[in-house]
Amino acid sequence: MANSRWAPDSWRMKPLEQSPVYRDQAMLAETERQLAGYPPLVFAGEARKLKRALGSAAAGEAFLLQGGDCAESFGEHSADNIRDFFRVFLQMAVVMTFAAGSPIVKVGRVAGQFAKPRSSDMETVGGVALPSYRGDIVNDIDFTPEAREPDPRRQIEAYRQSAATLNLLRAFATGGYANLENAHRWMLGFVKDSPQSERYQGVADRISETLGFMRAIGLDAESNPELRQTDFYTSHEALLLGYEQALTRLDSTSGDYYATSGHMIWIGDRTRQLGGAHVEFCRGVKNPIGLKCGPSLAPDEMLRLVDALDPESEPGRLTLIVRFGADKIEAALPPLLRAAKRAGRKLLWVTDPMHGNTVKTSTGYKTRPTDRIAAEVRDFFAICAAEGVHAGGVHLEMTGKNVTECTGGARAISETDLRDRYHTYCDPRLNAEQSIELAFTIADLLKAQRLAQPERPVRAAE
Repeated sequence: MANSRWAPDSWRMKPLEQSPVYRDQAMLAETERQLAGYPPLVFAGEARKLKRALGSAAAGEAFLLQGGDCAESFGEHSADNIRDFFRVFLQMAVVMTFAAGSPIVKVGRVAGQFAKPRSSDMETVGGVALPSYRGDIVNDIDFTPEAREPDPRRQIEAYRQSAATLNLLRAFATGGYANLENAHRWMLGFVKDSPQSERYQGVADRISETLGFMRAIGLDAESNPELRQTDFYTSHEALLLGYEQALTRLDSTSGDYYATSGHMIWIGDRTRQLGGAHVEFCRGVKNPIGLKCGPSLAPDEMLRLVDALDPESEPGRLTLIVRFGADKIEAALPPLLRAAKRAGRKLLWVTDPMHGNTVKTSTGYKTRPTDRIAAEVRDFFAICAAEGVHAGGVHLEMTGKNVTECTGGARAISETDLRDRYHTYCDPRLNAEQSIELAFTIADLLKAQRLAQPERPVRAAE
């Protein structure tokens, strides 16, 4: 398959999973025609830069922090929500950077994460069956026939909101909001208000000492731009392939095709069929690609997918995002790691501890216990260490808002607390405080991983 002819529309000749059924095909075609004439949301050079950073992570020289909303919604799109998410993301990255002693590659599930796969095409409530909600880019969450009818025009709104989100994120990342001093001050505020403040105060104090030392030797934000700005990238699941094709562009500098809907796109666990439309589309664009790997993925199938998506073994091209669940990772992950090593594949391995740990409570809410999330992260690091593989990143569903969707954490959110602020349109997300708590857990693991590595030889001055 990897050697067959590829074009941006060749996916249309392949079996297609998780696709909405649009009644008005003429409107769908017109929508995709409009999108094809719109400016790209991201640029090929930015995607290449991210690929190089992910290559460093695969080589053990960096760590990927990828996270954001389960599914972005039109109704919650606001400057405050974007700011709050970005602020928490930076706080997490600061904690991890300090522990890892190496760069943290920052990739948000944002500015494009509007589509969601579903386990069933239909949803039944009170004896009434309607099409399932597939994300705001497809239909509306309200349970009415009109709201659940897939509407192609929603793709235009998704594009506009993505563009507005990207505009604000770029301003935050380069305009001073990402100043390391600011991120650290936010961390101090979290430490003060957290029930686990004593545990975190020591880390915050060490960061303060480091920043003070840097200022003393002249390394301040005014004279060193890298201290006041950061690289921040976007990603989403490439689920709605008509939208993705419409935003695919031929890069004039390289002659390659890039999906300009986001810097990185990934293939979900439900759409990773060999010979299927999603693998076909993603194999031809030159963006960094993610592949979600669930418990049903056998090692030989994984290797065939790796060959299809990354035939040239390009550093940073392919990220394997493993999502098993705390009760399955110990059995499921080692065979995949060993198969890749036997095949000589140097891949970026990332844990998604969210999707395999979803449970339904007696009150009817879906939730994710934070202790199970942390347990899967710890097991991921331990298994990677035992197999001689670099634990290269984490993929989270999280928000900067004070929601009550995942149980546990320092404030011990219980099942009865979920109803207080359960705002997600799909799956439960870590709130701001739970996200930073998990960042501290990961920081401890990164520090241990760093200390276990042999020191790299110092290069002699030329």
